[in-house]
Amino acid sequence: MPGLGGRMSTVIKAKISRMLDRTEDPGETLDYGYQKQVEMLQNVKKGIADVVTAKKRLQMQSSKLEQQVVKLDTQARQALSQGREDLARMALERKTLAQTELQSLDSQITELQGQQEKLTENEQKLRTKIEAFRTKKEVIKAQYSAAEAQVKISEAASGVGEEMADLGLAMQRAEEKTETMRARAGAVEELEAAGTFDDITQLGSGQDDIERELSELTSGAQVDDELAKMKAELGSGGDDSPALEQGAEQGAEQGKENA
Repeated sequence: MPGLGGRMSTVIKAKISRMLDRTEDPGETLDYGYQKQVEMLQNVKKGIADVVTAKKRLQMQSSKLEQQVVKLDTQARQALSQGREDLARMALERKTLAQTELQSLDSQITELQGQQEKLTENEQKLRTKIEAFRTKKEVIKAQYSAAEAQVKISEAASGVGEEMADLGLAMQRAEEKTETMRARAGAVEELEAAGTFDDITQLGSGQDDIERELSELTSGAQVDDELAKMKAELGSGGDDSPALEQGAEQGAEQGKENA
């Protein structure tokens, strides 16, 4: 879908822009811009130096050609005075070529001189702009630092900074947990006052109050019967040994029967 790709690209660019805004330091950005302008100024100066060097080279060639023109003119005059018209003609032909080349060099020198003057003018204008930018840059950096310090102080004083906001959220969560715990404690106290937890140890025993009472009565009656029986047995015997032996035998027989 072509529309989806465009939307995703827009969203990604927006997120990147937002991240850059958060991480961008205006001071660093201004320093970087100033550095780039200084590099441009250095390139302009280098261009001026290159033009001047080329102009000087052409001027040296022009000077040599001027000397050559004077020399050829002298040679032509000497040859003509000696009756060597042919040599005089050759010297004059070379002089004409040298003069033509000299005119071309003069035209190039004039052009380079114009470029030098233009570059020098641009260099001065750029230098002025860079100096103004540097001054403004330092002012903006100082203003930004002052504003940043003021914001930090204001945030610290009013408690609206990121750390204070996190601390406020932590305090709110602690208060909510405290209220929840207090509510649970109140509920437990209310249930305990209502007797809900009195019989909690009896859960799972399978007996209610009536069953426990009947069981205790049955157990007490059985103990009384056995005690009366033992008294009767002890009272009927002549001495203690046979009675004890008889009681032991009866107990053994009773144990066998039970088994």
